[in-house]
Amino acid sequence: MIVVHTDRPSQGGRRRELLAVMAIVLLVSVFPVDLFPSAPQGSRGIDGQFSGRQGQVLVVRVAPQGPSAEVVGKFLGRTIPFFGEPGLGGATGYTALVGIDMQDVPGTHELLVETKGPGGAQRLSYHVLVLKEKFPIQHLTLPKDMVDLDEATLARVKAEQEQVRVVLGTVTPERRWTAGFIEPVQGTISGAFGRMRRINGQPRSPHNGEDIAAEAGTAVLATNDGIARLIVDHYFSGKGVFLDHGLGLHSMYFHLSEILVHDGEPVARGQVIGKVGASGRATGPHLHWGVRLNGARVDPYALLHLSFNGVKTAGH
Repeated sequence: MIVVHTDRPSQGGRRRELLAVMAIVLLVSVFPVDLFPSAPQGSRGIDGQFSGRQGQVLVVRVAPQGPSAEVVGKFLGRTIPFFGEPGLGGATGYTALVGIDMQDVPGTHELLVETKGPGGAQRLSYHVLVLKEKFPIQHLTLPKDMVDLDEATLARVKAEQEQVRVVLGTVTPERRWTAGFIEPVQGTISGAFGRMRRINGQPRSPHNGEDIAAEAGTAVLATNDGIARLIVDHYFSGKGVFLDHGLGLHSMYFHLSEILVHDGEPVARGQVIGKVGASGRATGPHLHWGVRLNGARVDPYALLHLSFNGVKTAGH
């Protein structure tokens, strides 16, 4: 039996409704059916499929029969690491955050979970129905030299992109984040995540984070515990911090005016890591907040409403 719980929180004062739908999938081969009695009931997709929109996050919890030394999932070519946590009766459950990328193809896809333990291996298969999100289209006009890059600038941008690719492709095996992610800065949320951009009439990559407008110098907080994995001053994103939260979860903070942490430094949830600015290609002071989850570009606000063991853990 599988139980799905869905939350659809709303954020007051936002320009668009931020959908942060999290499904908790429970294989009840060990735990009782009413493990999460306080969680609201969610909707089940067609023919037993489970649904999530582009850019959302699924919380998947499985309880394989017998002890397992390793639990790993695969979804749309991405590796999904699970972490163990105590359950009822002393048994161990395994949990993972599964991201649906903003451009994952709508339709039904398999989530395959493999477990290995003293009693042998198990393969658990689930179907996830990816629903298309309606992202807005933005038309921007920028100075020509900020769009049509010269050869030297283009080489710089490509080198910076490779630097970021390496960092975001690193999966730290230890989980550093704890239940309860927080908003890094309070301000005006633009609803920019997933926005399709046309700059000077040319189509560009969709916006892979959320923009939060705030006064220059406003403190920027770490959304959760992690390691400052990369400190940058890049052409497009300006001064930025990449935090590694473990198990393939990274958060990014761009266009800062000042950075207050160093590469390799442990960072605590709520710690001030920088200040709002307009560095890089920015038209005014704001924070670009992005999240990458095992390669999937997800809405960072989805993290604020994750539910674990039936308890919503949104931070403040």
